Amino acid sequence: MGIISYIKEEIQVIRERDPAIKSNMEVFLYPSFKAILRYRVAHKLYLKKHYFLARWVSQRAVRKTGIEIHPGATIGKGLFIDHGSGVIIGETAELGDNVTLYQGVTLGGTGKEQGKRHPTLGDNVMVSAGAKVLGSFKIGENSKIGAGSVVLKEVPPNCTVVGVPGRIVKMGDQKIPRMDMDQVHLPDPISNDIRELQADNLRMHRQILEMEKRMRCMRTDDIEILDQQETDTSETEEQISR
Repeated sequence: MGIISYIKEEIQVIRERDPAIKSNMEVFLYPSFKAILRYRVAHKLYLKKHYFLARWVSQRAVRKTGIEIHPGATIGKGLFIDHGSGVIIGETAELGDNVTLYQGVTLGGTGKEQGKRHPTLGDNVMVSAGAKVLGSFKIGENSKIGAGSVVLKEVPPNCTVVGVPGRIVKMGDQKIPRMDMDQVHLPDPISNDIRELQADNLRMHRQILEMEKRMRCMRTDDIEILDQQETDTSETEEQISR
């Protein structure tokens, strides 16, 4: 892809996904635009085994944008990094088309593995602010990763992941379009579990109160029976003595 084609594509992508942009010229000021442009240059150098030059270009981009993309990563068309500060994309990461990343996202490994050690993101995946995806597994197409989530295992297509560690919430195979940039209104399975525990606690509390009432009634009945038995015994003793 030539530089003109790349600029046109970036203008379209940013205008589509960022409501803050007011003019096409602003695209040249976006850290995402600068970082991805330099990544394309560094990636070509990397493929030609000019590793030092590739890393030199990459590290200069980090200092200027705060976005660290290893030149060995494989990135498809339409990547958009909103704000971008603190974003890290590892060497063996693979990103499909129309992926969206927010600030603080890490696509990293889990140790000193050899070979493929970073995640693969399918088309139209959105990773929200501060989320960490760690390991050599795949995030399926049209999936969302909630803000602050830590994802450590594979995610099927058309799913939403929230929490630490990340928990998958099925979306009923309903595709999430890339224009949907909502990071807030996501399912919260932890809150659902807490609500269920609260309901169970209330039910148990009612049952305990009911059992206490029954035990009081039984105790009262036993006392009345004992009093009656004592009265009958005393009357019988009086009759015998006569």
